[in-house]
Amino acid sequence: MAINSDGGSCVSADIAAGFSPAAALFHSLADETRLRIVQRLARGEARVVDLTTQLGLAQSTVSKHLACLRDCGLIDYRAEGRQSFYSLTRPELMDLLASAEQLLAATGHAVTLCPAHGGDLAGQAAS
Repeated sequence: MAINSDGGSCVSADIAAGFSPAAALFHSLADETRLRIVQRLARGEARVVDLTTQLGLAQSTVSKHLACLRDCGLIDYRAEGRQSFYSLTRPELMDLLASAEQLLAATGHAVTLCPAHGGDLAGQAAS
């Protein structure tokens, strides 16, 4: 599943485009909104309405990113009546993100200043 250009793309679309699986995984996590959703789901299950309220985003935006993360196999949901409760499928993801935070701290967040990617990050922050 691919999502529109302002949201990036999912792992399956990246792999189909020739990315290695590892590059596709990191590309899917390169979106600020998806990272925020993952961080929220690390604290426990949430419904779309919970995420829209807590993240201050439109329902359509949250749903789009949930679909991407689900397509990537990183989250899933369980239905309870008419409600869907989303949760992480791979707790190892939080270990990966914790390692990334340690790396950023060790480098003094130098990666955020990288001239090769600074423009991309600035563009993502504005969207």
